[in-house]
Amino acid sequence: MNEKEQEVQTQNPLGYKPIGKLLLAFSVPAVVSCIVNSVYNIVDQIFIGQGVGYLGNAATTVAFPVMTIIMAIATLIGSGGGAYAAIKLGEGNKQEAQKTLNNVFALSLAAGVVIMILGLLFMEPVLRVFGAADESIMAYSKEYVWVILLGVPFSVLGVALSSMARTDGAPRLSMYGILIGAVLNTILDPIYIFTFNWGVKGAALATITSQMLSAVILTVYFWKRGHMRLKLREMKPNLRVCRKTCTLGVSSGITQLVACIMQVVMNNTLVTYGNQSPIGGGVALSAMGIVLKIGMILASVGIGIGIGAQPILGFNYGAQKPQRIRRTYLTAVTAATGIIFLGFIVCQTMPEPILQLFGGGNEQFSVFAVKCMRIYLGGIFCAGIQIVSTNYFQATGQPMKAAVLSMLRQLLLLIPLIILLPMFFGLDGVLFAGPAADITSAVIVICFVVPEMRKLSRQIREAQSRQALEPELSQPVGQGVSI
Repeated sequence: MNEKEQEVQTQNPLGYKPIGKLLLAFSVPAVVSCIVNSVYNIVDQIFIGQGVGYLGNAATTVAFPVMTIIMAIATLIGSGGGAYAAIKLGEGNKQEAQKTLNNVFALSLAAGVVIMILGLLFMEPVLRVFGAADESIMAYSKEYVWVILLGVPFSVLGVALSSMARTDGAPRLSMYGILIGAVLNTILDPIYIFTFNWGVKGAALATITSQMLSAVILTVYFWKRGHMRLKLREMKPNLRVCRKTCTLGVSSGITQLVACIMQVVMNNTLVTYGNQSPIGGGVALSAMGIVLKIGMILASVGIGIGIGAQPILGFNYGAQKPQRIRRTYLTAVTAATGIIFLGFIVCQTMPEPILQLFGGGNEQFSVFAVKCMRIYLGGIFCAGIQIVSTNYFQATGQPMKAAVLSMLRQLLLLIPLIILLPMFFGLDGVLFAGPAADITSAVIVICFVVPEMRKLSRQIREAQSRQALEPELSQPVGQGVSI
């Protein structure tokens, strides 16, 4: 082992600790963080369903694309910055990694302020585009969204710094920061909604209060204790670092942005075809909104495992260790697929108890919600391979492939299917679009992954051949090598 490898290993365990232990240490906090992040909106929906009714849930479904846009920007900055910093740490360039952290901090605050201002200025027309055709749903949606927009700078900062904390070797801190915020949100929701009678506005206030706390915890860590540190003099935007951050993060940002476009198309399709059926647009919108949140929890497992694998992949890519890269990917994709499959079985066999958590409605609502869950989530077991593979290409410096895979499931498959299938099957067409997109995208992703695994196997064989030659080359002239 040369001096540089020895130095890297003493600084960061990503290059030498067993892959299984590393993936467990990084993925469990990331999975918890992703699920908790999803739960923010879901907890709101549960309490709103109990306190306001299914129209309140329909309003949060309309508002969800706004949350997704916020998450898209935050993920682009944080995931890209985390990937770039991990590669630089793998190369032994700690100064560049720290510069990345400070640029991520500045970009997050600036992006949050811009989104907040634009959102407040154009809130009503945006909500109409997002599916708030009914005036009662519009009223609830505006009440919820304007409060959420006030907390956007903290939301973006918290998500971005969570990614940087994982790269800094502190995955548990990332989890604790979000977990504390989620617990506070769960405590404040019933107080604000039921005790103070603030309805959907109270749910939004609970959410932004919790996100503020998470952002503050992570900021204090990087200011006082992190291996990478926040320093005012290094927060001046560096165009090279910002470009690298955005390039590597574009696939994660696209994933979220495409999810927003998908949600807008779906909301409007549900209202249109729901109103043409006995179910009604409001019931269809509310039921599908709940099912999408449940699907988001299952996907969060894959996202968390992919995020947990990302710093391991990035570090070993920078350190040129193909065997560790390959092992990390295969372990991550196996774990993600297995856990999501178990969730798929639960959704298929016992949807009623899950849906009852979100409050009641009329009988049509209950029947349609069960149907939604069973059909729309019928292909969710394929999600693990696509999510982990996208993170793999992002972490190993292949942003174009990552971007294509990010767009594949929702933009290239799901959105066209949501538009086309209802023309032939009515409201049911929206439901069947889900499994059709999931299964097709998984097949295409495998076509990307197989050549990549072959390339890594070839690199491993070449590295082993070089190692086998080293003892032979080190023998003195004239001395044979014993066999």
